[in-house]
Amino acid sequence: MVLPTDIKPQELAREVANTLKEKITAPKWSVFVKTGMHKERPPLEKDWWYIRAASVLRTIYRSGPVGVSKLRSKYGGSKNRGVKPHVFTKASGSILRKILQQLETAGLLAKVKDGVHKGRIITPAGVSLLAKAAARIKAR
Repeated sequence: MVLPTDIKPQELAREVANTLKEKITAPKWSVFVKTGMHKERPPLEKDWWYIRAASVLRTIYRSGPVGVSKLRSKYGGSKNRGVKPHVFTKASGSILRKILQQLETAGLLAKVKDGVHKGRIITPAGVSLLAKAAARIKAR
């Protein structure tokens, strides 16, 4: 059995993104929006929304219950402030929140609130989606 962590993240994200195009839809405003304060321009790829959603799905698979705040830190980056030193800034929370909501509606994620753990976890359907994509990549 091939695990999703055995495959390169970029290959897995592209493969899962193709499947996610049938399950979720990118908002109309996703063409114009930057992915964070540290970026100067919007993404160049047309299907970046689905690739980011696939990446978020893999991140939640690996890291257990994850919320918007941790995802913002993961997808953040270094902001160029000209002559001043670079500073780390977090990614856009709105984009990540919408992706989490879409994946939850598609049945791939579920909310969890028990004592210590809060955030979203991956459902068996989400694990199956990642495992099937990993198997397809490994079979090539």
